[in-house]
Formats: sequence, structure tokens, C-alpha cells
Amino acid sequence: MAEDRTDIASEGASKGTPSLADFVASVSGDSAIRVEESLGNGFVRLRVGEAERRQAKHDIRCAEDVVIEMLRNSRDAGAHTIFVATNREGDERSIVMIDDGSGLPDSMRKKIFDARVTSKLDSVHMDRWGVHGRGMALFSIRENSKSSDVMASGVGLGSSIRVVSDTTALTERKDQSTWPTIGRGDEGEPRLRGPKNIIRTSCEFALEERGVCEVFLGSAAEVLATMRALTNESPDRSRLLFVDDINAVRVIDRPAVAGDAHELSSIAESLGLYISERTAHRILAGQIKPLRSVANRLTHQGGTPGPREIDLTRDRRGLRISKDDTEEFARIMERDFSLLSERYYLALAGDPRISVSHDKVVVTFDLEKED
Repeated sequence: MAEDRTDIASEGASKGTPSLADFVASVSGDSAIRVEESLGNGFVRLRVGEAERRQAKHDIRCAEDVVIEMLRNSRDAGAHTIFVATNREGDERSIVMIDDGSGLPDSMRKKIFDARVTSKLDSVHMDRWGVHGRGMALFSIRENSKSSDVMASGVGLGSSIRVVSDTTALTERKDQSTWPTIGRGDEGEPRLRGPKNIIRTSCEFALEERGVCEVFLGSAAEVLATMRALTNESPDRSRLLFVDDINAVRVIDRPAVAGDAHELSSIAESLGLYISERTAHRILAGQIKPLRSVANRLTHQGGTPGPREIDLTRDRRGLRISKDDTEEFARIMERDFSLLSERYYLALAGDPRISVSHDKVVVTFDLEKED
């Protein structure tokens, strides 16, 4: 490779175009390690690592993107139950994702954040958010955050991953407290309405993956209280009465092992959930109520006795089109929309939405708007 660079430099100098050495000398920092070769006239060929880094920066644009990528990662790890604990202090946003998926061996705790590392060698997952399984999601998260760590995991034991971001660098929606409401689209299909914040992102995932994953969203204390409640309700709770090594216990069951507040706060910290002993006492005393799953909270109208459940699975359409065909049609529509986007400087806010009724097919393009 060194010989190639020498040849390029000589050839560039003989033709009067900037050589690689000239190019490197003209810029500062670590440019030399980011450029594979100079192509002349200011053009360069980036090294693979630098190209991946730039792609990763593009993949994650806001805190909500971090949440959806982590949720998809848990789902693809075979998780049935996912806990999302999130908190903001000043300009720092922390997101902790805990699941009962396949988990990781100790040797992979650091490597899982490297580019192109994936357990899906022979398959990728296509969903409403695009392709998943390229081995770029966690790498993209690491490149866009202050820190990203596997706090707890083990083969067959699930995982806890903690990500901390700087909200001045990785932005998020201003309103992070409002829950979405369920409305109806043009053809009667259920549709969420409200700010596209972390809550709505979690809700959209939970509804899309209902029957596959159950998602719980709240503070660290609420998540811990919920984990303890679910474990204590399980029929095989007795298996946790005598635990010699807590690292051999499923990650989501570990808070239920704690016998006192000090032990609970210590276990919580090992999962990336930081609470005081006073808060731990409140959890043990039952003063912090367990969370309802986000899907369960959405499908019930709160504040009135006997809440009416909204049936999200009822099919009100006559004509049915398979999911694969709908997704392919949406991709075609998105490609053809470029005619308008180029002429009128329009940008799509998301994928085209396909609504099907007994006598019509409606395609809806949501345009990007400034906050």
C-alpha cells in the first residue's frame, strides 16, 4: 500500500495536480489516516473506516433515532419484554434499554459497537424503519453519543445497554412529556397523533411489534419497580430464593433478588439505572407503582371508570394487500415522488403511507416541516 501511495504522489506531481502528500500537508488533524488516495483536483478516496463513520453520523440524527435503533436491536435479539428508562439532566440525555433477549458473551461487550458487527449473517430485517441487520446500528449510536456501554449481559440472559448523549449535539424534540393519542386515518386505520418524541417513538414500535415485544417506558425507579413486580408474579419465582451468583440470573430478574435498599441500589447501578437508597426504599415499600406497557396505556382511555379498549387489531378493510407488496409499493411511490421534490424543493417526513379500503388505495405523503 505504501508503494501505491508513492506512485500516486509521483504521478500527481508530474501532472501538476495536488499529490497525496500535498493534500495531507494542506489540511490539519488526522486527515492522513482518513484518506486512502488523492484523485486530483481536490477529490480524494476515503478509507472504509472514515466512510463508515460519516454514514454513522448520518444514520442517527436525534435522540428518537437512538431509541428506535435500540428497540429494533432488542427485538432482533429475540426479546419479548423490553424496558426503556430515560432521563435528562441539563444537556445530558441517558437512555437505558433492558431486555430478555439472547444476550452477549463477555468477549462481545465492546466489539458489538464496532462497524459491521452483527449476529444476522444470513438475514436482515426489513420493517417500517428500513433495513436492520447491517451491523451499523450500535456503531452509529456510539459515533453520535458521549458514551455507550453494555452494562449487563450474558448468553441467554438478556442485556442492559446504556447510552448517554449531549442534547446540544444530538438534538431531541422539545416536548418529551406528552403521550400520543390514537386517532383514525382516512380509511379508519389507527394512527398516533402527537409530538414525535421518545414516548411516541416507543409507542409506534410497540404497536408495530405487538404480539412480538412488550415495551415499558418510564424513569429508572419506575422501570425497577416494574421489573420486580413482573418477576415476582412469574410462576417460577422460587428459583430466585437462593442465588449464589447474580450474574447467572436473567438481567430483567436481577432487581427482584435484592433483599434490602442497599442491595437494590447496587443492582440498579450495575444495570445502568442510578437511584438513591431512599428511592430504593420507596420501591421496596411499594410506593412506586409498576408501569403499564405502552401499548396497554395507549389502548385504554384514562381518567374514567371502566376504560374502553380500542381494538387495534380489528380489520376494517375489504381489500387486503400483503405487507410485502405494500412495502414494495411504498418504495416505488417514494422513488417517483422525486419528480415533485426536485421541481418544488420538497422533502418527505417519512415513508409514504398506504391506506387500503374496499374500493380505493390511498397514498399519503407527509412533507417535512420545520419545528
